[in-house]
Amino acid sequence: MTDMLGLLVLAFVLGMRHATDVDHLAAVTTIVSQRRSAWSAALVGALWGLGHTTSLVAAAIAVIALHTQIPPRVEHGLEMGVAIMLIGLGINLLRTLGRGGALHLHPHRHGGGRDHVHPHRHAPGERTAPHHHEPAIGRRPFWVGLVHGLAGSAALMLTVAATIPSARLAFGYVLVFGFGSVGGMMVMSVLLGGPMAWVVHRFAHAEWALSGLAALGSVTVGVAMVLGG
Repeated sequence: MTDMLGLLVLAFVLGMRHATDVDHLAAVTTIVSQRRSAWSAALVGALWGLGHTTSLVAAAIAVIALHTQIPPRVEHGLEMGVAIMLIGLGINLLRTLGRGGALHLHPHRHGGGRDHVHPHRHAPGERTAPHHHEPAIGRRPFWVGLVHGLAGSAALMLTVAATIPSARLAFGYVLVFGFGSVGGMMVMSVLLGGPMAWVVHRFAHAEWALSGLAALGSVTVGVAMVLGG
């Protein structure tokens, strides 16, 4: 029993550590950079973690139940898929910033709320049009996590799980690892998104700069993965 608990604790810790991989942070930062609160950033991290865990469980069914391993060629292809996704996320964010309207300040209210001022962006020629404080989160973090779930150290985790004699314990190891990645990414998303939201609320042009840096970082990590592969 002690050995089993120790193994599951290790899985949780490794899952949290897995969330700090550079490619994971680069992808999530492109989404978090457009958030306006720590709660919203945490939700992005949770959705990423759920997508990540979903693909891990699906792969574990094959790896553990069939006693097989992910072939190196397939693993390399998955890594390249992550790299292409990072480059695409960065380019898409740069395009969004490039075609966005002017960032500005003016007093306004939403519905029956109180008057307030914050930096925001309207489409060109619509400086008084209705707007939202931030774009809807949607399903993108989930799909990004889904792609990440089979690459990098997650593939190594599945190899370790395949060596556990008990199939039930091996699946438990995978699930706890997944829960750890959810918690780890939620923490990292708050640590990234909280300060970003603070800066954006106080400096009118910080949104464009932070989002641009996040996009360039995502493209850089993606290109480095392609060249390193």
